[in-house]
Amino acid sequence: MFLGEFYHNLDEKGRLTLPAIFRKMLAEVDGAYLLRGFDRNLMLLTSASFSIIYERVNHLSMTDPTARLLRRLIFSGAAPVEFDKAGRILLPLFLREGAEIQDEAVIVGAGDYVEIWSPKLWAAQREQLNDVRVTADRFTALDLASG
Repeated sequence: MFLGEFYHNLDEKGRLTLPAIFRKMLAEVDGAYLLRGFDRNLMLLTSASFSIIYERVNHLSMTDPTARLLRRLIFSGAAPVEFDKAGRILLPLFLREGAEIQDEAVIVGAGDYVEIWSPKLWAAQREQLNDVRVTADRFTALDLASG
């Protein structure tokens, strides 16, 4: 399970060092994929999680315009992740530009996957999360009962 919030700098080639705990977890699985997120962020999924999404999207009808948009969103913005010797991953320029990531990124654990944000866009997300009244109203409909 990916948890926590970490700030890391990118090098001049657009490589990002992931937190050691995330690197360890990803080393225990069969690879990972980086893809465009749904909120102007990036998502880092294990190969197993990406395969599930791939299968689900691939079963959607090609004649459905919404399904075609989803295919384009996910598959045109996906790339396999490879770690270099220093434990860094390359964030391709087209993905960095779409997520407004320049020289720093916020790496956020999101349970089964990792999100990568520009500090500016992550600050806006945190502002929403820190608004207790709005957050309570927004999540009331979700069943988060523990028992």
